[in-house]
This record gives sequence, structure tokens and C-alpha cells, in this order.
Amino acid sequence: MSFDTPDDRRYLESHEWALETDGVVRVGISDFAQDELGDVVFVELPDVGDDVSAGDAFGVVESIKAVSDLYAPVSGTVSAVNEDLFDAPELVNEDPLGDGWMLEIEATDESDELLSADEYADQIA
Repeated sequence: MSFDTPDDRRYLESHEWALETDGVVRVGISDFAQDELGDVVFVELPDVGDDVSAGDAFGVVESIKAVSDLYAPVSGTVSAVNEDLFDAPELVNEDPLGDGWMLEIEATDESDELLSADEYADQIA
């Protein structure tokens, strides 16, 4: 099976993606991750203003199969959360690389663990 891994973003081995625009990093989970999880039924996210550290857990995604921690690809302050996910967690499955985004971080430091799209695609192959 082929999964969408756009090369405009970087990836963590734990299956989160990071898309940086003008110092703000939008974060979500990969197409592969949502497929592995199955139907997402709940998403727990930090509050706007919370600080997160690269590599540390920032929230939880719960599916019919599993509960998984979500890991920050960068350090910084949460500047936005996708509140649509609280009422419609299925957006993570329907559009993990778009409307299913999870949070935005005003980045102060990037993880050195981030993979290119090609490196990530090799990992999940």
C-alpha cells in the first residue's frame, strides 16, 4: 500500500509531520499513522500558550484499536490547536495532512530527529 508523504514537510519516526511556515510549525500525524490507528475517536491536545519540547509527548490520539502519544517535532509555544478535532476526531482519518492537523507551535528549536519525506517513506516501507 502506498501512503501520501508530501515532501513539503518533515517527519518524526513516531509518525508526526511538521510543516513550517514563517516560524510557525503546523503538526499532525502521517497518512500511514492514521491508517495504522484505525478510526480515531478522541484527540487530546495541549492548551494555547503551553510550552512543548521537541521529542516530548504533547497529547494523545485514541482510536478503536489503540491509544497513542503524540510527540512534538519542535520546541516552542502552542499558538493554535485544531478545535474541530474535539467534535470531529474523524478528520484525522479523513484528511490527516490537511484538515486533520492538530496544533501549531511558534518554534524556538527544531528536533534533530526530523526525517525528510524520502527517509520517512523508507521507514514505513
